[in-house]
This record gives sequence, C-alpha cells and structure tokens, in this order.
Amino acid sequence: MQFVAKKQDLKMYTPEIYKNEDPESIRAFLRENSFGILINLTNGKLCATHIPIELEIKADGTEVLQGHISKLNPQAEGFAENDQVLAVFSGPHSYISSSWYDHENVPTWNYIAVHVYGRIKITDEAATIESLRKLVDKYEAGSENPVRLDNLSTKTMREARGIFGFEIAIDEIQATKKLSQNRDDFNYKNIISELEKTENPQAIAVAKEMSKCRK
Repeated sequence: MQFVAKKQDLKMYTPEIYKNEDPESIRAFLRENSFGILINLTNGKLCATHIPIELEIKADGTEVLQGHISKLNPQAEGFAENDQVLAVFSGPHSYISSSWYDHENVPTWNYIAVHVYGRIKITDEAATIESLRKLVDKYEAGSENPVRLDNLSTKTMREARGIFGFEIAIDEIQATKKLSQNRDDFNYKNIISELEKTENPQAIAVAKEMSKCRK
C-alpha cells in the first residue's frame, strides 16, 4: 500500500506548495484527529456520517482504518453494492486577514486536512468488539474512573449488536497543510503573532502548527 497517492491520482485540490507527503506526519495527524466523515454512494445518492475512524496496523503490517456505524443508518446499505468510500479528517483551521500583511492582498483561510480513499468491508462480531475495546481504551486513558468494555454488563453489551464494525483498505491518502507557506518570513511571523492574539483555540492551534513548520 502506497501511503501517499501518486500525483496523477489526485482527487483533492492541493497546490504543490501545500501538499503534505510525509507519511509519519500524516499518521500522527490521523491518530490525533480521528473523528472523521465517512462518505459513500448509497442508492445513487451521496451519504455522509460523522464518526470516529481509527488508523490501525494489522498483524501483517498493513495499515487500515477501522470504525463502526449503526445498523439503522441507511448509509451502510451502500457498502455491498459499492465498496468505494472516502474518509475526510479535518484539523485546526482559521481565517487569515490580509490586514496582517505588509502589502495589499486578499484574505484567506489556513487549515490542515487529510482525505483517505479506500474499500470498505463489514467485519464480524469479534473484530467489531475488539475495535470498540481499542476505541474505548484510547479515550478513557485519561479518565479518573475509566470505563472498560470487559466490565460492562451483558445487557449493556447487547447494544453492540446494533452496529456494524467496518475496516477500510487504504488505496490513496491525500493530505493538505495550508499554513501560509507562500509568505516571506516577516509576514509569516506576523500571521502567527496575530493568530495568537485572537485567543481563539482554533487560531492558536494553527499558529502552533505554523511555528513547527518554520522556526
């Protein structure tokens, strides 16, 4: 599996200067921003569901995405007729005012995003429960009284029967990191400074990412 797609396979518009083609950076991003949008074609219509979708490494070293969806969600009907799906992951983003430049220009938006294209399949009950266990353990790690799937009652665990676990074999990954790379050092640093002044969490997160890229 090629972690980053070939240039001729691009499906997300990304100018060359904003492409992120560093596999480790992309893996880290997917792990830190795993609440994504699963998109597919069901009965001739585009469907999308907002769900946690985790990057996992199988025993043979293959990287896949794993998650689950309600059996009541009509989107799942489309998996059998067409297994092609798109998973979209978004990171921090912020408006960039052109008043922060030392010259006239248009305002813009800075952001980080990853698109993952692949083929989805429904997993069996055992794999679904194991996927749920990993998901719960990940997000309960910082809890004072962490919930453990193994400690839940049989009655509560019956709710797991209401979901489909799935696995996505990754075909292509497209990653964009638009962080004012086209600006000179003076304007770049000024953008960071202005973002930090906003006290907006998203803007400050963008400023931190920009600081990592150019020191």
